[in-house]
Amino acid sequence: MLSVNLNKDQIQAWLEEVMDPEIPTISIVDLGIVTGIRVEQHSEDHPASVWVELTPTFSGCPALKIMEQLVKDKLIEKGIAHIDVNTNFKTQWNTNMISEKGLAALQKHGLAPPPRFEGYLELDVLSDTPCPYCGSRNTEMKTPFGPTLCRSMHYCKNCLNAFEGFKPVG
Repeated sequence: MLSVNLNKDQIQAWLEEVMDPEIPTISIVDLGIVTGIRVEQHSEDHPASVWVELTPTFSGCPALKIMEQLVKDKLIEKGIAHIDVNTNFKTQWNTNMISEKGLAALQKHGLAPPPRFEGYLELDVLSDTPCPYCGSRNTEMKTPFGPTLCRSMHYCKNCLNAFEGFKPVG
């Protein structure tokens, strides 16, 4: 049985082990979709209850139910029996919610990470996307539409690789 001293930081550390099903180099925590964790302590006889809130990157994300189940599976693996995973849109997700570790994980996956931004977001930023393979800015956007809504397609004129960019979303 788990200790009654279970806390939010421990739950978050465990959820850092849950990888995004579409981009397996980034955790759901580093992607910024874990937007709430609450732990309700009980007695030694009654284990703690854990509530996790997820905010998807966009409403039509096909991996929503998979991510909910991955969270439940991870917490069950850690010995938590009372789990509530709630996906909602109370918090609007944006790419600034991706951690620095997450940005590096996107690049490791071969995706150009989105730039940080403040205020209004200009889509012209897509035309200045550095290559995730060689770092060159001698790139060309081929289309703002990639295999998913959050990606665009680019070509590097230096290393001659095609690559996807993760679109900045505000």
